[in-house]
Amino acid sequence: MSDLSIVSILTFVAATLTIYGAYWFLIFNRREQKVINRRLELSKNLASPSAVLDALRQERGFSNVSNPVLRKLSDWLTQTGIRVERKTLGLVFVVISLTLVVILSVLMGFGLMPLMLSVIAAAGVMLLALNRLRRQRITSFGEQMPDATDVITRGVRVGLPFPTAVALVAREMPDPIGSEFGMLGDEIAFGLDVRSALENLARRVGQEDLVFLTIAVSVQLQTGGNLGEILSRLAKLMRSRTNMRLKIKALSAEGRLSAVVLTALPFVLFFAINFISPGYYGSVRGNPIVQPAIYISLFLLLAGNVVMHRMVNFKY
Repeated sequence: MSDLSIVSILTFVAATLTIYGAYWFLIFNRREQKVINRRLELSKNLASPSAVLDALRQERGFSNVSNPVLRKLSDWLTQTGIRVERKTLGLVFVVISLTLVVILSVLMGFGLMPLMLSVIAAAGVMLLALNRLRRQRITSFGEQMPDATDVITRGVRVGLPFPTAVALVAREMPDPIGSEFGMLGDEIAFGLDVRSALENLARRVGQEDLVFLTIAVSVQLQTGGNLGEILSRLAKLMRSRTNMRLKIKALSAEGRLSAVVLTALPFVLFFAINFISPGYYGSVRGNPIVQPAIYISLFLLLAGNVVMHRMVNFKY
């Protein structure tokens, strides 16, 4: 073997080890740090569990609201898992609206209609983005639920009280379930009854399987029985529902991708043609039928998306 071959091999090995070391330091360590949930991070900086619980409540949704509509909006924002402030949301809405006003004014001319469409579109974009975050968090929570239920089951079977078993989940599991079960355990420890604390958990998260957990634990507390066996069967049920959810997602993937492509295709073609030939639509842009045709097309596009959404989303 020549000296050049040896140098090449050693260079390749050194580059490989360097890349692996960089990955281990930058990516893997960061991933390990994320395992520590938000509640444990706050526990390092705050003096008491009550202060941690108050801090978690303050950074979720809108605090101190009594209006039923605002309360539902606050719960919906809480389910997204983001730390929101009213000023921040308002600023993001204004920035998106102004950006869309500029774009639509260039395409349609400045007027009241582009302004109204921009405001509606900005609200729609924010709602879609927040709803996507909410669905991702609920899905992640649902994937963690069977493991969390198994942890509680093992704790109950060795003789631990239910709140102590919940505290194990809060200490050992990452977000979103770690912090949420930590808040559940804190509320029970501060005197709230178990059923009310579980109902608060279900309202904060919005995950359907929490209804089963609430009912199972509430019935056991009222009538007695083997809580460990109940939770063990509940964990099997949750895993079966998760498997069914994944199968449905796989079977409906083609329909969801078709909806995305068919929705984006008209806009992509419009901008592509304008870029290639800027004067292509110039002869018809001033025609009085163009504006109604655009509105009808947008309405039909929206109706098609609603139909396809109903076709690929199932209740089970």
